[in-house]
This record gives sequence, structure tokens and C-alpha cells, in this order.
Amino acid sequence: MVSPVGQLYLRLLRGVTPGRNSLLHCEITAPSHFLQALRKLPLRAFSTNARKVHTAPARTFLRLRPLRLLFVTGGGYAGYRQYEKYRDRELEKLGLEIPPKLASYWEVALYKSVPTRLLSRAWGRLNQVELPHWLRGPVYSLYIWTFGVNMKEAAVEDLHHYRNLSEFFRRKLKPQARPVCGLHSVISPSDGKILNFGQVKNCEVEQVKGITYSLESFLGPRTSAGDLPFSPDTSCGSFKSQLVTREGNELYHCVIYLAPGDYHCFHSPTDWTVSHRRHFPGSLMSVNPGMARWIKELFCHNERVVLTGDWKHGFFSLTAVGATNVGSIRIYFDRDLHTNSPEYSKGSYNDFSFVTHANKEGIPMRKGEHLGEFNLGSTIVLIFEAPKDFDFKLKAGQKIRFGEALGSL
Repeated sequence: MVSPVGQLYLRLLRGVTPGRNSLLHCEITAPSHFLQALRKLPLRAFSTNARKVHTAPARTFLRLRPLRLLFVTGGGYAGYRQYEKYRDRELEKLGLEIPPKLASYWEVALYKSVPTRLLSRAWGRLNQVELPHWLRGPVYSLYIWTFGVNMKEAAVEDLHHYRNLSEFFRRKLKPQARPVCGLHSVISPSDGKILNFGQVKNCEVEQVKGITYSLESFLGPRTSAGDLPFSPDTSCGSFKSQLVTREGNELYHCVIYLAPGDYHCFHSPTDWTVSHRRHFPGSLMSVNPGMARWIKELFCHNERVVLTGDWKHGFFSLTAVGATNVGSIRIYFDRDLHTNSPEYSKGSYNDFSFVTHANKEGIPMRKGEHLGEFNLGSTIVLIFEAPKDFDFKLKAGQKIRFGEALGSL
């Protein structure tokens, strides 16, 4: 359809002279019609002999919405990450070793900015809500089906017995379900998957193969008998020598990942005496094996409870590492411990000594004795001193159950 201005232009070209009234009418109405016609034109491009002027990006930009943009970019990034994981799995099937791809500084900072501590506290309160009797069966059955829980091992198999999710997560086992190995000096403190094990070299501990974290950052500065920290500028060798107290011994480690479907309590891995507890408030990022391969020093970022003491061969420690929705770490003999509490700030730690004037040795623990529990799944890290001939009875990636052998002399 041709606008009035265009019609007037065509008539002039054809030699048709409009009348005075019509010409006056066109002069009056032409500007308004021209503006109306201009508004109706698609703002894609105006063609001239010289160049094209594009205006679509401006209109498109104005139509963008922040939530849509976030959804598109986040979905694209998640899709790309899933593709990378699929590609790596296929390469592993072909027997090719995949070099680890670590998260960048901004990716870790972005992840840590997520309020996982607040979300975990909310999840903990939700777990305490008592479920109606008729709802317990369907809810727990869905969880059992999703994570492959073996309820035949539970001390109470009746699902209606558990009033809330927290009780179900912390269910006890039948006494004969986990026999404790008496032939080996160190047993697995929990059910889980072996992520890594071996000697501690150069004060670096492997969380998974090829990804390490600092021993001193993980345990914190070593304390003396008077509970006074050593000089913070101690070198790696001197820090390790503070832990290895006997000549001829080495420092060993073992990392066990507890999945959501695993038994959530943990036990004493050997006969030892707990003398000190150190609580590190921190983030609550996921600690599944994929994240452990992606984020360097993941266990140093997360909230954790470090128990240290001595066994027959010297230094011994057990660390319970928190994770997303696992802000609750409970140690049965430590009533003063409160994890994922808003009163504690990240980047600090809180010490507590079990050695007192009345008890100069600490808390004695027998192998297999109940030690603590998680609210969901998480990670146990053992770091201990032992003679050079200590031998692990493990292989990386294997499933293990509480009471089975980790290693012996």
C-alpha cells in the first residue's frame, strides 16, 4: 500500500497537477501520514545507495529479560558441561586417560556465592518435620528406589517407624550387618567409595587422582601440648615433621565418599585416643567425585570437623567433611559442637581440647565404636602416621563398607 506522500509523488511524475484544495490537504496531512507510515515500517534495515543501517539489535536488546537471559546462558553452560562429561566417559571407555580440568577462580567464587549454608539449614529443618503416617511409606520408598538403599540391613525395616527424614537418614544397622575385621589394624569407618589413598608427599594430599590440597590448609596449624599454635611461617617439611613423631614412620591418607544412599553413621577406624577437635566453618559445596575432580582444594573450602589424637604408631586424625544439605555433623561425645551455625564465620576455626586436669589423655575410642553421623552423605578423610611397611588393602574407586579392612602392617 502506497502512502499519501508516495501517491502525490507519483502523480507529479505522471504530470498530473493536483488542485489547489487537494494540494493544500496533502501539505497539511502529509507530515502526520508520513510519521504514521514510518512507525509501521519494520525496523530491520533501511536500504540506501550508500549503506544499510541496521536497527534490529536495539529493539531485540530492549526486549530481553534478565531471567530469560539467565535461563538461556545457564542452560547452555549446563548442557555444555554434560556434553564434556559424556565425552570424557566415552574416552575413558577407550582406555584413554583424561587430564583433570580444574575450575577457574571465578567459577569457584560463583559457586561459593550460592547460599548453600542457608539452604542446608532450611533442608535440616525440613528433615525434622514429622511426616503423616500414610505419607512415610511413599516418601521413603521413593528415596530407597532413587539411591538404592538396602533396608534389609536396617535395625528397623518398617518404614512407618521413622517419623521424619532425619530419623530415616540416621537409621541404625543390625548388629550382624557390619562385622568388624579384627585381623587388620585400620578398618573403614563408614560405608562409601574409596576416592584415593596412599602416602602424603610434599605436604600435599590427593582428594582424587591428580587433584591435591594442602595438608596444613586442611588440618590447620599444629598445636603443641599447651594448645599454642606453632609459628605460621613453618615450612612444609617442618609441618610434616610435627605430625610424624616417630623415626622411620610415614604419613598416610585415605578419602572415603559417602553417597546419599549409604549408611550415614561413622565409627572409630582403630583403637586410638582423641585429644583435640578443630571445627572449620566454611562453604557447603557438593563433594561428589565429579566435584572433587573439578575444584582444587575442595575439602579445604568446605566446613569440616577435624579430630586428632594418637594411636599405637603415633599421630592419627579423622576429619568429617560437610557438603550441600549436610551442614549437620554430629560427634557423639562432643556436645559443644554446633556445625553450620550462623554464629560462626567462614575463614576461621574453633579449637576444643578433650585433655583436662581430670582427664589427661583424652577420649579413648575402640575400633568399630560409634563415633558420629552425617545428616546425609559426605566425606571422611583419614590422615595418620604409620611405619613404612603399612599396606593398604584397597584400590581406588572400589565400594567399601564399615568394618572392612583398609590396611595393616
